[in-house]
Amino acid sequence: MRAGVARSDITTEDPSVRVHDRLYAKVLALDDGKTRILIISMDAVAMGGIGDIPDTFLPELRRCIQQEFSIDGDHVLVHATHTHPPGRILCEEEELIQRTLDAVRQALERMTPVRVGAGRGREDRILINRTLRLKDGRGWTIRQAHPCPPDDLIADLGPVDPEIGILRIDRLDGRPLAVVYNYACHPLIGVPGGAVTANYPGFASQLIEEQLSDGAMALFLQGAAGDITEVLYKDVNRPRDSQSIGTMLGLSTLKALRNIQTQDAQLNIISQTVEFPRRTDIPQRIEALLQEQARLLESLRFTSLNFKAFLPLYLKYALHPRYPSDYAYRYLHAQHIGADDLHAMDQENRRNLEKYLNNIAAMERLAKIQDDVETLRHHQAINEQAGGRPVPAQVQGIRIGDFVLVTAPVEVLAEVGLRIKRNSPHPYTFLAAFSNGYMHYGPPAADYELGGYETTECFLAPQWESIYEETVRDILQRL
Repeated sequence: MRAGVARSDITTEDPSVRVHDRLYAKVLALDDGKTRILIISMDAVAMGGIGDIPDTFLPELRRCIQQEFSIDGDHVLVHATHTHPPGRILCEEEELIQRTLDAVRQALERMTPVRVGAGRGREDRILINRTLRLKDGRGWTIRQAHPCPPDDLIADLGPVDPEIGILRIDRLDGRPLAVVYNYACHPLIGVPGGAVTANYPGFASQLIEEQLSDGAMALFLQGAAGDITEVLYKDVNRPRDSQSIGTMLGLSTLKALRNIQTQDAQLNIISQTVEFPRRTDIPQRIEALLQEQARLLESLRFTSLNFKAFLPLYLKYALHPRYPSDYAYRYLHAQHIGADDLHAMDQENRRNLEKYLNNIAAMERLAKIQDDVETLRHHQAINEQAGGRPVPAQVQGIRIGDFVLVTAPVEVLAEVGLRIKRNSPHPYTFLAAFSNGYMHYGPPAADYELGGYETTECFLAPQWESIYEETVRDILQRL
């Protein structure tokens, strides 16, 4: 087998945009004499649909690759690391295509004989399933767009996948040429000041490359991260900086890399296009949310306190719950003379405090409902604009020796990714979501009743899951 690597800087050239670290299109070219494959990892939010990359980018890039290098478009994996932008982060589309093609050209020109090996690492300290499981059976997603739920409503956490899938590629003399590593966690924290950044995948890749030296390149592939985020995502007590997270992931990857043995290998790739149905239940879900919204608004009536009165009163009753309104001797004196005025006042104050606290909880729920309704309306508009037609989706399966990769053009949730790994006949199977297109979230069918952000930011019907998993099972068997 022969392999080559190269990268191109694809960072925006807008001088008004502050850039913390550079963004890249990284290319790994593979050729075993029978099959040629390109894996392109781009520091972008998505391959179309949202962010800086339009829907026209992927087909145009593949057309150019086919025309210039005679590599079939179905043998090209184009992946977004899903770094979240503060605004525009990439150069313009025409320049983006040319720079990516330059990296492909250089990778093909640098092909050298290699051996490969597959392995896995683990990093469980930095991630959390962001859709909390509530005691009433619903889900509440940790987001900056609305508050977290009250602590006493939280029952449990959802699943995560802490596995790091690793492909090691060495030159024949044993020097590393490339590391492909796959991990499932949203890159959201960014850097102080909200500057352009590749986020934690960029810092992890930089660390890996510095440690390996010899021009080795690290390519990050985002996993089934739909409902996974950094555990510090909502931390308000320290600056938002993902470098420490990237450092931890990079070190854990390097630790596992040392134990991977390389050998001769062959390639195989299978690409299949399926159709995902669009959901039809959005109007009913919007109506249910609007009804809940109306009930919560009605519950705000008969509020006596304002915040100016509430806060000192709340502190007084929290600090001194037994004798909140005066010294203890005043309560004892009132008891001795048969006066009930202090107790009566306390009862009224406590009722008003409880009402105000309930109003705060209602406000927090209303903030989430407002966001959910607008998100559902947005996806309803997407489906209406498409006339309800099914969505064509490409699923690739790539085998590089023992390393097996399946792709998805959606933000796959952790449970789906874990199930695919668990049921695969190949011991080193990994999932690269955010690849070859973008169709927003892909939750498990059972999660649609959960009501988390991932089932709200979703225009696919629940049946997408069974179609996808059946397709992946077939591809994995054929590989």
